[in-house]
Amino acid sequence: MTRILHFLLFRADFFEKIPVDVPPTPKPTPLYKPAPEIRPDISDNFPRAGKADSPSALPEIPPWNKPPRPHIGEKTPLFIGFTRNWRLLQQVVVSYITAGWPPEDIYVVDNSGVMQSNPKGQLSLQNPFYLNYNRLTTLLEVNVLTTPTLLTFAQLQNFFTFTALEKQWEHYFWAHMDSPVVSDEEFEEQGQPYESLYMRAVNVMRKTMEPDYGLLAARWFAYDRLSLVRTQAFVDVGGWDTLIPYYMTDCDMHERLWMRNFTIEDAKAGLIYDVASAIDDLELFYRRKPRSIKREEKPELPPIEQPAPVLKADGRNSLEYHELLKKLDEMQRAKNEDKAGRNTWQSAQQGGQGEPFYRDGAGFEQGISMTMNFGRDVFEAKWGRGLCDLRKAGLSENDAWRVISDWEKEEVQQKAKKDRHREMKERQKQEKENQKRGSGGKPITEPDR
Repeated sequence: MTRILHFLLFRADFFEKIPVDVPPTPKPTPLYKPAPEIRPDISDNFPRAGKADSPSALPEIPPWNKPPRPHIGEKTPLFIGFTRNWRLLQQVVVSYITAGWPPEDIYVVDNSGVMQSNPKGQLSLQNPFYLNYNRLTTLLEVNVLTTPTLLTFAQLQNFFTFTALEKQWEHYFWAHMDSPVVSDEEFEEQGQPYESLYMRAVNVMRKTMEPDYGLLAARWFAYDRLSLVRTQAFVDVGGWDTLIPYYMTDCDMHERLWMRNFTIEDAKAGLIYDVASAIDDLELFYRRKPRSIKREEKPELPPIEQPAPVLKADGRNSLEYHELLKKLDEMQRAKNEDKAGRNTWQSAQQGGQGEPFYRDGAGFEQGISMTMNFGRDVFEAKWGRGLCDLRKAGLSENDAWRVISDWEKEEVQQKAKKDRHREMKERQKQEKENQKRGSGGKPITEPDR
């Protein structure tokens, strides 16, 4: 019987060691989000520029808005930052040129993060980060600066200031790429002759250059859709806080300027819009309309091809001018009333697959949104509150990163009061113990008074 048991145990142990074919656990496969809605392809919104081979093939700037020649004595650099949406960028550049800003003073900052892909023409129109470098520099004759990588809003602002320092500009302007402008052709102040948006902005700048003007940091035109910056003021407060990448970084910067007694003042120069779309044909900004060329009809001659229409200026404060304003008003209202948000233009394009530095459009937008939320958290940690009115709340520049989170709430104030009281009692207790140890363990009596 014992032998039988040993044999059975041996056989059981033997069979346990025989490998059994067990089907492997299936490896998880990636699960994908729903495919984004396919949007229609965009078209270029300056057809005449697409056919032009030189600046002379473009319409002329409205004669009443032409910049002074020779250039005025002061330097008037204008930065326009670009990350995505070529149609909106081209619209704002054309609008400033036709409002009188000298093209050689306009600096488009290519902040697409695609390095040399745009100068080399390696991206297609459907790519959100596409920028027509040749058209900007050769036809529109503006400057293009390229950032080495994708910068946040705060970093881009510091890049503007850094460039101004490098070029020794005491002042500079900067504009949003979704804010086209138009000279106010109905504006005449105290009988003064008409001036373009550019010349009115120049006059504002000249006033700020007067020796007794005071501690000015910036002049805002239509909030900060167009801004005039005094370079040294931004340097004096340490520039923009790049730890707060997007939203709330403007609040942080402006509050710190005010804490140093710098001023930010409103100004007017013309009509400045805030839009999320672009006009389909930017030739409207040039304010020129077709005029047919008449020729004497002679029945005996064979028909000939009609010459291309000659474009003439439509006149200041014309019907066409008001049609342009109406269109821009409609675009601005549509942006403000869009239930999907005001900045849908930033994710309007989906193309570019297979091109250099390709990024998934929806993923890029999500990443930017997450970075924005992170910046809000940093601002709240820095100042102990999420609201913008720091000075009104009693904060000063030295309070940054030193205040308790939510310090304004009653329960936080009460807890802090209790903590201070407890710390004071513990400190008093420690001091008494130190006095006892210093007297050899005997309590120290106070001298007679």
